[in-house]
Amino acid sequence: MSFTVFLSADASRDLEELYHYIARHDAPGKAEQVLSKIESAFESLSEYPERGVYPKELLSLGIRDYREVFFKPYRLIYRVISNRVYVLLIADGRRDMQTLLLRRLLEI
Repeated sequence: MSFTVFLSADASRDLEELYHYIARHDAPGKAEQVLSKIESAFESLSEYPERGVYPKELLSLGIRDYREVFFKPYRLIYRVISNRVYVLLIADGRRDMQTLLLRRLLEI
């Protein structure tokens, strides 16, 4: 069964900001490489969305609605609903993920 992958407006903005940050502070070629690897992760989610793990910050709260895959140090947080995968957050895992996840996903 193939799943359709959607990026939320926030995830699209995350991806754009990440690309521009890497291009500015590292190199445009590196930004393209990171973008390509993240797009590959999206493609893999269309085939195997259940392979992701539960984000530990949410699991500690008993929340199992979201999953994540890693492209270190980046974390892609998503939710599977029916035959759709909704990517909700793309972030550098070195950030304060607890606060970011609570604010973005749970709107606290």
